[in-house]
Amino acid sequence: MRVVLAEDQALLRAGLAQLLEAKGFEVAAAVDDLPSLEQALLDPTADAAVVDVRMPPTYADEGLRAAIAIRERRPGFPVLVLSQYVEHLYARELLASGEGAVGYLLKDRVGDVGEFVDALRRVAAGGTVLDPEVVASVIAKRKDSPVDRLTDREREVLALMAEGRGNAAIATTLVITEKAVAKHINAIFMKLDIPTDTDDHRRVRAVLAWLGV
Repeated sequence: MRVVLAEDQALLRAGLAQLLEAKGFEVAAAVDDLPSLEQALLDPTADAAVVDVRMPPTYADEGLRAAIAIRERRPGFPVLVLSQYVEHLYARELLASGEGAVGYLLKDRVGDVGEFVDALRRVAAGGTVLDPEVVASVIAKRKDSPVDRLTDREREVLALMAEGRGNAAIATTLVITEKAVAKHINAIFMKLDIPTDTDDHRRVRAVLAWLGV
């Protein structure tokens, strides 16, 4: 898999590039500012991108905007966004297309090599991965949401879905059976009015409803 890496901190960028290559990824480009990122994302052979939210020249949300732009040109292009802080509005913007293949992790999470690589692979496979701290932030701020219809257990399942966990991982975390997880997920879809015949990724639609997108 060819990955575009965008990070303005030289040491972190070099470390991430080395890590990705050690785990079997090919770094198509490792860049440190918005113009270089935009150029790198024009490469049709790039399969995914790992992008810092804040990059030169203004250190606002250049990386995020570049990520959204590439997904408009290439719908479903896998993007894993890294951020220094919890800013769940950025996660909402990434998810707004409803197509999945997006992730939002805090940079602290990169320190856990296994978790970071697993998140990138899940995003590349079309999944949605939100940092657990982003999940906790959204839960704390959410008010008057359709998610209020869910039971406490269903909210726990949906929060783990937002982190990108599959049914088996959810079952292990909550110490329940996969059959029970599937039952909870079906209930979530029904309570959030997500139709069975939708063309959108149903798990992503559920996470979108949970985020209030």
